[in-house]
Amino acid sequence: MRRELEGLPASIRLDLPDRPLSDAPLRIVEHGVEYEVDVGSGQKTGFYLDQRGQPQAVGAARRRAGKCSTVFVIQAASRFPLWRAARVRCLSIDSSAQALAQAKRNLELNRIAAGPRAVARRGRVPGLAPACSATSAEFDLVVLDPPKFAPTSKDAARAARGYKDINLNALEAACGPGGLLATFSCSGGVSPELFQKIIAGAAADAGATLLLRERYRSAPDHPVRIEFPEGEYLKGLLLERT
Repeated sequence: MRRELEGLPASIRLDLPDRPLSDAPLRIVEHGVEYEVDVGSGQKTGFYLDQRGQPQAVGAARRRAGKCSTVFVIQAASRFPLWRAARVRCLSIDSSAQALAQAKRNLELNRIAAGPRAVARRGRVPGLAPACSATSAEFDLVVLDPPKFAPTSKDAARAARGYKDINLNALEAACGPGGLLATFSCSGGVSPELFQKIIAGAAADAGATLLLRERYRSAPDHPVRIEFPEGEYLKGLLLERT
């Protein structure tokens, strides 16, 4: 939740005892993959620590050759053994030009060349249909990791519409039978139970049957106090379309 919502001033602070303060991006290694992290101007310190481990899990979920639409593209591509055999293609869609530029740099850090097999497009999920048409694609794996739609519970109704729309669009445009959909919500105002109901509604509207394969939550260093259920803000589902 933004500090301003709690009446606190915005603040950015970087404490690295073994390194002088610098505006230059940090480089870190997560599960064997290198990342360039913009601590000062990136979202959530430039690296989603609460999602730590999720890209690895999702990337490992689909090991066979195929097509992948995912903002977790680096972890996914690095775990496809046939990437170098030109049988894997990835499409990233993000509304932020800065995020896409950083993704391109991170691909290069890991010796995954951007180009026909790793395409980045600026836009929103409703633009997925023409993007899929351009690549003649239904994808083996689709990952939806949108920004927070419901900062508080009073925003839940509006957020529900947004989550349903993007998942419906993905099911209709990109995720065909046999495909996997990994879908996430970081809204504390949307409970895990409500989120699952929203996705079930999207599947019904799309005429799709989905099997629940895995559930995801925040990394272990983001514990949830039992009296504060909103602390379980991050939730994810790995679904298989049959």
